[in-house]
Amino acid sequence: MNIKSQSLFLLFIGGLLAFSPNHKNLSFNDVQPLRKLKQQAFKKGEFLRFDVSYGYFAAARATLEISESSQQINGHNTMHIVGEGASSGALSWFFKVEDRYETFIDEESILPWKFIRHVREGDYALDREISFHQNINKATVIENGNKQYKVEPNTQDLLSAFYYARTLDMVNIRVGQEFEIQTFFDREMYPLKFKYLGKEVVKTKLGSFNCLKFRPMVEKGRVFKEEEDMTLWVSDDQNKVPIRLKTDLLVGSIEMDLVEYKNLVKPLNKIQ
Repeated sequence: MNIKSQSLFLLFIGGLLAFSPNHKNLSFNDVQPLRKLKQQAFKKGEFLRFDVSYGYFAAARATLEISESSQQINGHNTMHIVGEGASSGALSWFFKVEDRYETFIDEESILPWKFIRHVREGDYALDREISFHQNINKATVIENGNKQYKVEPNTQDLLSAFYYARTLDMVNIRVGQEFEIQTFFDREMYPLKFKYLGKEVVKTKLGSFNCLKFRPMVEKGRVFKEEEDMTLWVSDDQNKVPIRLKTDLLVGSIEMDLVEYKNLVKPLNKIQ
């Protein structure tokens, strides 16, 4: 994956749960019953906006929004989630980025039924749709014809993986504890891995927040210097909203901060 295909918005979403392409041997069942999750981390109408800076310069903005109404996909009620990223400031003068990612996640299982990727970065363009067949562990990639792939049970797409991660139980989390989420992206399975580092207070333009600190494991050598060059802070509360993401690249560093939020399940754990 080169720096062009690794868009700013993909870097943002991937950073929330960065991927490590260590492929696993897959095992499949003929029919996979859907899990049922009772999550209270997010709800319809939630909106998050982030500012992205490269060093001292504004580089991009990114938003994540859950539609206020359900949509029917394959006979299931789904939450329609849209993530958008666009270059800003000096970056937009010489490299324009306008990316849009959509996922439709089952309201009971938090599994995706459809994933849409629309990428416009300079002279690079990509339009891809993935239909998931969760009951039979398959996914169909729709791009210049259809091709079906086997996937693991309870497979997420890149965007839905972020929301599923927010449903994980962090009450008794231990420092050093690792998590892994199976994700299908770019026609392959990727395990998303991240490690818990402890608690920390993070000061932003919105104020100071009690946070849980994580270390996503990223791919060394292409964009990042080391596998542990990325750090993520999420609110230490029921929402588990990303407050800050910081990463060191081969050249420079990127920081992403939450700057606006609406319709959260509970108030953020903000220090008065």
